Amino acid sequence: MAGQHSTPSAAQRGYHQTESSDRTMKSSMALQRILYRFYEHRLASSLSTDRLPRHVGVILDGHRRFARAAGDCEYRTSYEIGMAKLEDLLRWCADLDIPAVTAWVLSTENLQRPAAELDPYLEVLGGLLARLPALAERVGFSLSISGSLDLLPPWLARTAKEAVDRVAALGGQRMNVNIALCYGGRQEVVDACRSLVTDLQADGVAPEDLADSIDAEGLARNLYASDLPDIDLVIRTSGEARLSGFLLWQSAYAEFIFVDPFWPAFRKIDLLRALRDYSRRERRFGA
Repeated sequence: MAGQHSTPSAAQRGYHQTESSDRTMKSSMALQRILYRFYEHRLASSLSTDRLPRHVGVILDGHRRFARAAGDCEYRTSYEIGMAKLEDLLRWCADLDIPAVTAWVLSTENLQRPAAELDPYLEVLGGLLARLPALAERVGFSLSISGSLDLLPPWLARTAKEAVDRVAALGGQRMNVNIALCYGGRQEVVDACRSLVTDLQADGVAPEDLADSIDAEGLARNLYASDLPDIDLVIRTSGEARLSGFLLWQSAYAEFIFVDPFWPAFRKIDLLRALRDYSRRERRFGA
């Protein structure tokens, strides 16, 4: 009837409240993105380029805990997010002109996990390796693989080798990328010793002189990625404060930074903070 005002129904009131809540949330997220970019720029600007590490090692830890914390996230989804984040990391490091990055994506111990956890991860790793040549072409990096590839399923070992060959065919490099795949630090040292002894025997060194001919320089030449410099900085995600056998020889004098986010949630500001903390440390190299 004319002159009368209708009262909004409960459904209408709920709709308007939800719409208002959505607008508030979107505004808050937009503000967070602006603040994030500002803080990220501020962190990057504060870094002294002459104090950045030559070689960064990253232990990608926390995929399954990320999935469990998310509640509705499957392991495979967390693996996919994590491998996409690794591609982001390589772009970030290239932008910062960091010469070398080693990423530990699979340990030999990981192969003992249940098939329900392991098989999807190996499939996701295969996808990452297949994408790396295209990323290398855009970013400009060389690629090496460190680990016992003979322990992997043949299709994955083949994918890894093909990725290395395809990246090598691209030529120029801006950064060295090393993927620690089916990697164990103790096994690397054992393999280096065996390789060195084989080389010495091939050079005609007598059996009784072998022990005296084994030295640190010879072992270093026989490590998986012997052309890369020693690790300067190791970053491990998910709050775990242990090395777990990662590059035992190469990280003898490295600085260690342990960050709380699970690997799939790792952000550029987490990298920048780690680099800032590293640049402020006085390295003593064992002294």
